[in-house]
Amino acid sequence: MAEKAAPPDRRPVVTPTRVVAGLCLLAPFVAMLWVSSYARIEPTLIGIPFFYWYQMAWVLISTALTALAYKLVQREQRARKGGADR
Repeated sequence: MAEKAAPPDRRPVVTPTRVVAGLCLLAPFVAMLWVSSYARIEPTLIGIPFFYWYQMAWVLISTALTALAYKLVQREQRARKGGADR
């Protein structure tokens, strides 16, 4: 007689950690798609109009938010598998 397989993990797919990770990934899209919030010249930063330095700042912010989202999901997956939380 074959052994019964362990029951699948029935925890909810939408968890607070995944919501936070999703918001981290959504924020850059909202910031870049809301053009009227940054379509201006002032204030300048070392002579660079706001329109340009705002977008360049979001490159760095997006990198940090993507890394944070990755770490959150990675930690949650390890916890779901019963691994050590790092």
